[in-house]
Amino acid sequence: MAGMCKMGSVLKFIGGVLNKAVSFVVFSVLDLLDFILCYGYKVADFCIEAEWRPCYCSSAKEAITSSGKILVSEQGESKIVSLNSSKLQLEDISDTLYSRPSLVAEVSKLTVNELKKFKLDGTAETKKGSTRSTFTINSIIVEMLQGKMVGRQLHHIPTWSDCDCKFCNSWTSSSKDTLYVKAQGPKDNKAREDVIFIHGFISSSAFWTETLFPNFSNTAKSTYRFLAVDLLGFGRSPKPADSLYTLREHVGMIEKSVLEAYEVKSFHIVAHSLGCILALALAVKHPGSIKSLTLLTPPYFLVPKGEAATQYVMRKLAPRRVWPVMAFCTSLACWYEHISRTICLVICKNHRLWEFLTKLVTRNRVRTFLMEGFFCHTHNAAWHTLHNIICGTSTKLDRYLDVVRDRMKCDVNIFHGKDDEVIPLECSFNVQKKIPRARVKVVENKDHITIVVGRQKVFARELEEIWNRSSRSH
Repeated sequence: MAGMCKMGSVLKFIGGVLNKAVSFVVFSVLDLLDFILCYGYKVADFCIEAEWRPCYCSSAKEAITSSGKILVSEQGESKIVSLNSSKLQLEDISDTLYSRPSLVAEVSKLTVNELKKFKLDGTAETKKGSTRSTFTINSIIVEMLQGKMVGRQLHHIPTWSDCDCKFCNSWTSSSKDTLYVKAQGPKDNKAREDVIFIHGFISSSAFWTETLFPNFSNTAKSTYRFLAVDLLGFGRSPKPADSLYTLREHVGMIEKSVLEAYEVKSFHIVAHSLGCILALALAVKHPGSIKSLTLLTPPYFLVPKGEAATQYVMRKLAPRRVWPVMAFCTSLACWYEHISRTICLVICKNHRLWEFLTKLVTRNRVRTFLMEGFFCHTHNAAWHTLHNIICGTSTKLDRYLDVVRDRMKCDVNIFHGKDDEVIPLECSFNVQKKIPRARVKVVENKDHITIVVGRQKVFARELEEIWNRSSRSH
């Protein structure tokens, strides 16, 4: 038995070394490929659309423009400063958008730093003094803002690499500048309570409407009004090309499209993955209105002292490893702006073909609502939402959780699949450490998606129990 355990440890060690070695080679090649694609897309954009589409690959430099917006950054936190005649606005922007060093450069820098430490160790103490705050202006975001904001109204102009089908662009035919919301429940405002459902990254309201909505009991359907929203940039909601998909934009659109449009006063929230961050931000803005918070796989990472929070979260979420597969996929999405654009070009723009082939191969036996949610977004929306929400809010989540713990009395419940390879299980327990009253349920043999899909009947009963308990306590 001892020999078997030792052999298992040796094999695990060898597998880890091989994973790191293969990953170094693969991601070094991907670094080069993304660099080549950068120039390829510049040529393609200019030839097809007669203008350059700015990207985040160029080095940052100080710039002042006539756009009225600049980006300032300090110690990993960045903000867009918007000036107009009436107010000053600050938009939170993640520095991971423009600070993603290549793997070779990162390893080289780490090696040089270690050699410097070794050389300087014991020779002299570092001079102590006051640290001066320095702000830098990132010209890349300025260029994007110039190209998208100056002299142009806030409307969607699809790029040649975006899908132009009616489903993906259905929002352009409406005069309302609001998100798509699927509402179900008693009419004429007879519902006693409202429930808002917020989906995760590259998903849609169908994640809820095709799974949970049909499985709620008749009592729940007559008691609650269910409001499932497509987030800005996803599903049937607007996908503005001039948006940076910041936290303020996402939360503001939910308030406008759900709370105001449906006259919601108090409500329960059910959120998945990235949606958990938006749920917490919404709860903090409306602390007296929240009856219960149900969070599925919340991406809350404890950042060590001295680490840049945004960069740390990006590396935890996307470790640049070829195995497991989900780590490889998230690494492609996080680290490579142009490779991820290529993936959107191949998959999202041609989603009708992929859906047809799937139905053909499976003989139409497989429901494709998850595919529709995955396909219906633009690269601009996915890229900025991933960085500005998951990575960019890493410095805010501690404060949000403190507010929920200290200022709110609502019921907090957390669900996490034990086999989740996207968001580690420790994230849910990290939330519980911040909010001791939170209940954490680990679901065996379930992952990031099957935490709902495949167990929708059971989860629907669990939600109804949570809402009933919360109503009794209030």
